[in-house]
Amino acid sequence: MTRTLYNRLGELKGITKLVDDVVNLHMENPHVSPRFIPYKDQPDRLMTIKQHTVHFFCAGAGGPQEYKGRDMVTTHKGMNISEQEFLAVVDDILEAMDKNKFGDEEKKDVLAILYSLKGGVIRI
Repeated sequence: MTRTLYNRLGELKGITKLVDDVVNLHMENPHVSPRFIPYKDQPDRLMTIKQHTVHFFCAGAGGPQEYKGRDMVTTHKGMNISEQEFLAVVDDILEAMDKNKFGDEEKKDVLAILYSLKGGVIRI
């Protein structure tokens, strides 16, 4: 039986750790930190964003979690996210995956998911 991406990423626990690491990297990344730093003063809002991200990622990776948040277009509409910002986010995700010792197959699968979402994120 083939393991899903969800299984290979460590299921809920592994994906939660990955999202925490990604958000921490976003806070330090000069290309995207202006969008994330304001949430440092809003810990409840930041926790909600992380929870939605975890559930979105789990559901997209084949996990049993149901994502009940907004779709990508609705979430990012009016944010005018640039290609550079999108790539910075992708870089942070790959760095967090390296930190958590995920392999090339997992990174390739995550990249495929990220690029499938690109049109619903950039400049909408």
